[in-house]
Amino acid sequence: MKYLNSKLTDTAITALAPISWGTTYIVATEFLPPGHPLLVAALRALPVGLLLTIALRKLPQGIWWWRILVLGGLNIGIFQALLFVAAYRLPGGVAATAGAIQPLLVVLFAWLILHKKPTRGAILVAIAGFVGIGFLVLDPSAQLDSLGILAAIGGAATMGLGTVLVKRWQPPVSLLAFTAWQLTVGGALLLPVALIIEGPFETFTKTNFQGLLYLGLLGTGLAYLLWFRGIGKLSASAVSYLGLLSPVMATLIGFFWLRQTLTPIQLGGIAIIFTSIVLGQKSASSQPKPSRSKAQGNKAIS
Repeated sequence: MKYLNSKLTDTAITALAPISWGTTYIVATEFLPPGHPLLVAALRALPVGLLLTIALRKLPQGIWWWRILVLGGLNIGIFQALLFVAAYRLPGGVAATAGAIQPLLVVLFAWLILHKKPTRGAILVAIAGFVGIGFLVLDPSAQLDSLGILAAIGGAATMGLGTVLVKRWQPPVSLLAFTAWQLTVGGALLLPVALIIEGPFETFTKTNFQGLLYLGLLGTGLAYLLWFRGIGKLSASAVSYLGLLSPVMATLIGFFWLRQTLTPIQLGGIAIIFTSIVLGQKSASSQPKPSRSKAQGNKAIS
């Protein structure tokens, strides 16, 4: 009973991360300067990462320099860039649906890297979540763009691989320092690209500052802290299922704030998503652990 309560608590805390990411769209469209998605992505990560790194006065050591470069690039820099390419080239529903393939990719990455062979149920639940997102946000008249589709799938793969690698490379420092390093590296990789492609903001108001402050502190700094904490407490696949909450949150905000309507198909999609999340947690917790020999082999390789 104590274990179940602890697992439920860890799951609920981790779920706050994708829920906060679901507020990004409304904040970006209502409070931030238009036409600078890459610059916004860089500035929501880099300042808070730098401040935390300076405050903690701790830098990576040895092998962790290149590991943080990989993780910061996957989870922050490359992921954010591909995410916004998809957002610009695709309708939001198509982008969200393509990105919802992430739980299935995480299951496959965990099989290849962590040697956790997925059950048939885990694969079916991941597919069900993908279908649920499609019911929730996909417009039948949506126009498909091949580059946008590749960017959305690439972003899901990037974040999925980063999630599994975080699980494999257990950080030797506090969770706060680990998060700060990735935010700093990811933001630093993205900033020059954003300035070259988009240039600086033409105007920047007090409202813009407040929106960016929210995204930096809560939507990025705190959200990634909770996300990485969840990866340490739960299985990688269990965490990935929770990512489906992000488009659900975005849809609910549109319903309550922007007075958008929800069709019966969308309501059915929400029901499928929540069912897949619940079943995904059970499926992930029932997966067999890798054998001791494989675990020792992983340790030797890393």
